[in-house]
Amino acid sequence: MNLFARWGRFNLVGIIGSAVQLGSLAVLNRCLPGHYLAASATALEITLLHNFLWHCHYTWRDRQQHASRLSMWARYQLSSGLISMFSNLACMRLLVHTAHVPILPANAIAILACSLVNFYAGNSWAFRADNRITPRTHETARETSNRCKHWQV
Repeated sequence: MNLFARWGRFNLVGIIGSAVQLGSLAVLNRCLPGHYLAASATALEITLLHNFLWHCHYTWRDRQQHASRLSMWARYQLSSGLISMFSNLACMRLLVHTAHVPILPANAIAILACSLVNFYAGNSWAFRADNRITPRTHETARETSNRCKHWQV
């Protein structure tokens, strides 16, 4: 799949994930009034799980031949998870506490701020293409090479 099509899929998942995150934040903010950072972190983790599942089944479904779901989840949490958590909470603190921006618009700004970096992290590391040659593929290539040599004059 070309990079532009993958970027489109990533953004579609991201738009749906943004709705999940903002909806979760709205509910959590009602349940935990005054604890917007804890509510933001919890909503973000819910969204990370949602987005990971959709990225596995939709955005990067062609890159899962050799990696276990657990290793992809670990890489996703160490890349997009840490990027999003750090950036989101820093933006929320700055925008809500310092600039007095309402919680939901501040969170939407934080989501957009992380988007491009998260795509790069997902595409190059969390869901990286596996370019290793399997023994069977290597042997088939060798056999093909030998057959070609046989037919040379």
